Amino acid sequence: MSQSDAAPDIPRSAFSVSIFRQMWIASLASNFGRLVQAVGAGWLMTTLSTSKQDVALVQASTALPIMLFSLWAGALADSRDRRLVMLWAQVFMMVASLGLAYFAWAGLLTPLLLLAFTFLIGCGSAFYSPAWQASVGDMVPRKLLPGAIAYNSMGFNVARSVGPAIGGAIVAAAGAAAAFLLNAISYLGLIVVLIRWKRPVETRTLPREGTLSAISAGLRYAAMSPHIRAVLLRSIILVPAATGVSALMPIIAVDLIGGGAIIYGTLLGAFGFGAITGAFAMGRLRKSQTTNRIILIATLALALGTAATGLSRSLWFTLPALFLTGAGWVLALASFNVAVQIAAPRWVVARSVAVYQMVAFGGMVAGSSLLGWLADWAGAGPALLTASAVQGVGLLAAFALPLPGAENLDLDPLDRWQEPETAVPVESRSGPVVIAIDYMIAEDRIPAFMAEMIERRRMCRRDGARGWTLLRDLSDPRVWTERYQFPTWLDYVRSSQRRTKEDGLVTARLRDLLLPGHPPRIHRMLERHPTGDVTLHARTFHEPAASMTDPTRGN
Repeated sequence: MSQSDAAPDIPRSAFSVSIFRQMWIASLASNFGRLVQAVGAGWLMTTLSTSKQDVALVQASTALPIMLFSLWAGALADSRDRRLVMLWAQVFMMVASLGLAYFAWAGLLTPLLLLAFTFLIGCGSAFYSPAWQASVGDMVPRKLLPGAIAYNSMGFNVARSVGPAIGGAIVAAAGAAAAFLLNAISYLGLIVVLIRWKRPVETRTLPREGTLSAISAGLRYAAMSPHIRAVLLRSIILVPAATGVSALMPIIAVDLIGGGAIIYGTLLGAFGFGAITGAFAMGRLRKSQTTNRIILIATLALALGTAATGLSRSLWFTLPALFLTGAGWVLALASFNVAVQIAAPRWVVARSVAVYQMVAFGGMVAGSSLLGWLADWAGAGPALLTASAVQGVGLLAAFALPLPGAENLDLDPLDRWQEPETAVPVESRSGPVVIAIDYMIAEDRIPAFMAEMIERRRMCRRDGARGWTLLRDLSDPRVWTERYQFPTWLDYVRSSQRRTKEDGLVTARLRDLLLPGHPPRIHRMLERHPTGDVTLHARTFHEPAASMTDPTRGN
C-alpha cells in the first residue's frame, strides 16, 4: 500500500501530497543544474574537438550508463530501501560534478576525460531514476500516478526551457567550470529532502531476492506482459530517431544557424518550452484520447518538427520547429513511461521502469552515435531529415503495434494465498517443487477452458514457473491437469504471493467452468530421484499430495 493510500481522504492532486511536492521542487532545482551542466559539456566539447560525432557522444555518454546499469538499479530499488538508493546516487553525482568542475577550472579536460565525467554522472542518474520513479507510486495513490508522472516530465522541461538559456549565458560569461559547479550545488536540495523523508518501512515476510534472480524476474515480467512488451517495441522504433534534435543541438546552433553559446541556449529553451506545453497538454489529452493515439500525435509532431529543423537556416523558423519537436518528445516519452508504470505491480515496478529505460536510453545512445556519424559525413541537415523519415516509421507502428490500455488493470496484491502446511517437512531451499492442478471440465466448455489456460500459462511463466504443461487424462476425458515447477519451495511461495487481483479474475473464471461439485485438486510435490538411501527412498514415494479446495489459493 502506498503511503497516501493509508490516508482517509484521497488527495485530489499529486501536489497535495507533501513529500511528492518537496521532491518535485528539489528535483526541479536538480534538473536545472543538470541541464546547465549539459549545456556546458556540449559547448565545451565544440572547443575541445572538431568532430561532430564527439559532440553527439556527450549526450550518448550520459545515456550509456542508464542502458548498462538500469536493470541492476531496478533490482536494487525493488529489493532495498529506495530512499537510500536515491540518496547515495545523489551524493555520487554531486562528487562527480565537483570533480568535473575542478578539472574544467584547471584546464585539464580532454575530450575523453569530459566524456568520462559525463559517463560517471550518468551512472548516478542510472541508479537514481528507477528508484525515484518507483517511489512516486509510494507517495501518491494509483489514481494520481499518471498526473504525477506528467508533473515530473513538466518539471524537467520547465528546467529545460530556462536552464539551457541561462546555462548558455553562464558558459559565455564565466566558462564551463561555473556551469559544472552550479550543477554540483543543485544536488543539495534533493539530498536534504531524502534525508528528512521518513519513508514507512516495508514488512517483509520472505528473504530478499538475490540480485541476479531479481534481474531475471524483472526481465521475465517485462517480456511476458503484453502491455510492457508493446511499449518496449514501440520505443525501439521511435527513440533512436527522436533523439536526433537534442543530440545535434550544438551542431544546429553552429552549422545551421551560425550562432554561439547564447543561440545554443535559446534553441534549447525553445525545445524546452515545447516540452512544457506537451506536459501540460498530456493531462487534458489523457481524458479524451487513448495512450496509443497520444503517442501517434506526439510522433507526428516529432517528425514534422525534426524535418523543419533540418531544412531551416533561419533562427525564427527553427525556434517554432524546435517547440513542436519538444512537445512531441515529452508527450511520447511521458506516455511510454506512464504505460509501463501502470502495467506493473508494485513488486516489480522499478525493474519494469529500468527495462524501459534500458531500451529507451540504449536507443538514445545508438541514435546519438549514428546521427553524429551521419552529420560528420553528410551534414546536420541530412542527418535530421533521415531522423524524421525514421520517425515516420514510428507513425506506422502506432497502427501495427497498438498499445493495449492498462488503466483499468487492478494490480494490487491478491492477498488470499497462505503458505500451506505439508505432511513432509520442507525448507526454503527444498526442491524442485512440482505443482499439479486437476480440473474437471465438461466437453462443451473445453474451448473456453483452453482460452483461460493460455492466460494461466502466461501468468505462471511470468511469475517464475518453469516447464508449464497442460495434460488430458486418457481414461477420463473430463480431467485436465495443469503442471509446472519451481526450483525451490521459496520460489514457489514468492511466486504465489505475487499474484494480483487481476490474476484472480482468471482463477475465478476457471472456477465457473468447472463441473459442479468438482473443485480443482492441487498437488504440491517434491521431485526426487531414486537413491540407495532407504529412508530417502521411502519418503520419496510416500509423500502425500497436499490439496486445497479453493482455486484462488495456492495455484
